[in-house]
Amino acid sequence: MKTRIPIEVSARHIHLSKKDLEKLFGKGYKIKVLRKLYQPGEFAATETIELQVNSNRFPKLRVTGPLRKETQIELSQTDAIFLGMNVPIRKSGDFKGTPGAFLIGPKGKVKIKRGIINAWRHIHCNLQEAKKLGIKNGDLVSVKTKGTGSVTFHNVMVRVGENYKLSMHLDADEGNAARITQKGEGILLNQKEK
Repeated sequence: MKTRIPIEVSARHIHLSKKDLEKLFGKGYKIKVLRKLYQPGEFAATETIELQVNSNRFPKLRVTGPLRKETQIELSQTDAIFLGMNVPIRKSGDFKGTPGAFLIGPKGKVKIKRGIINAWRHIHCNLQEAKKLGIKNGDLVSVKTKGTGSVTFHNVMVRVGENYKLSMHLDADEGNAARITQKGEGILLNQKEK
């Protein structure tokens, strides 16, 4: 039986730490929910900040919640090229050797030394879903997208979390390659790659 995986395309965005949030928006500031995202507890916020790298800028980089321990910015490869940056493909939270930038908000400016990544394409699933699919946290699998632009993505990282809901996250470039604008569907082709 084929395992169908919901696919979501994730546009460029920023996860802020409390410290950086308060420097950008003011002490005690709380971000506001614009819309809930598919994963429980995650949301797109009404707030945006400006990302600056040398003379290149993204004027409205969407803030997503909840707050993180350390600020993280997720860009596509096309975004990185526009900014003139070499941004490594990393799993969330792996900041070693990643570049930084200036962040500009309505109340201040912050220079982060690291934290910009091209997020490794991944599947979120909870413990029960992982067991049913025969996969575990950190496995690499292949997923074939459905539709007229069908492609097969290899080296899709499995991320297992207690409250996750089954879905695959692609960045904007990967979504464009598969002709998926926001949401799509894929088929899990194998249990694990070596």
